Amino acid sequence: MFGVRIHGRGGQGVVTAAELLSVAVFDEGRRAQAFPTFGSERTGAPVVSYCRIDDRPIRLREPIVEPDAVIVQDPSLVHQVDLFAGLSPDGYLLVNTSRSAADLGIDEVVRDLRQGHAATVPATEIARQLLGRPLPNAALLGAFAALTGQVTLGAVCDAIRERFPGPVGAGNVRAAEVAHEHVARFVQGSSVA
Repeated sequence: MFGVRIHGRGGQGVVTAAELLSVAVFDEGRRAQAFPTFGSERTGAPVVSYCRIDDRPIRLREPIVEPDAVIVQDPSLVHQVDLFAGLSPDGYLLVNTSRSAADLGIDEVVRDLRQGHAATVPATEIARQLLGRPLPNAALLGAFAALTGQVTLGAVCDAIRERFPGPVGAGNVRAAEVAHEHVARFVQGSSVA
């Protein structure tokens, strides 16, 4: 089973990201489960969402404490919450930022991961440019597909189109494609993007 933990803030699409990822995985013929946990339901409050991926039925229902991948939608949470708890050296880390790991103060975390398992992507900037709104979730899912190979970009784009038809979906698909390309270049070079 592959566990994904997504950290962000209310209003950024953290819950939607986990749901879209689960739909994409399911559409590829695998099993998936997505669910959030959060305290207050206000915009800007920290939110954690989870997605489990497997080839067999998933019976677990508790939060993922030892994730195989961590996606950070809001880098301002890096020093406020223990985002990296339980992430093993074989895990993956994807951070929404245009800054370097050193600038964020997470270079030690990145060094502890296998080469090619940590990447940054300016998902919010990509979303602003292509959607006119700072919603990084679709871009991060495209980047996740490139970084981990757990789902294809095509399945991610199909899930986005299904959830958001028309121009909104098309913009989000393009954001996923741009972020996928950004991280795919990094994976080929294997140094933090």
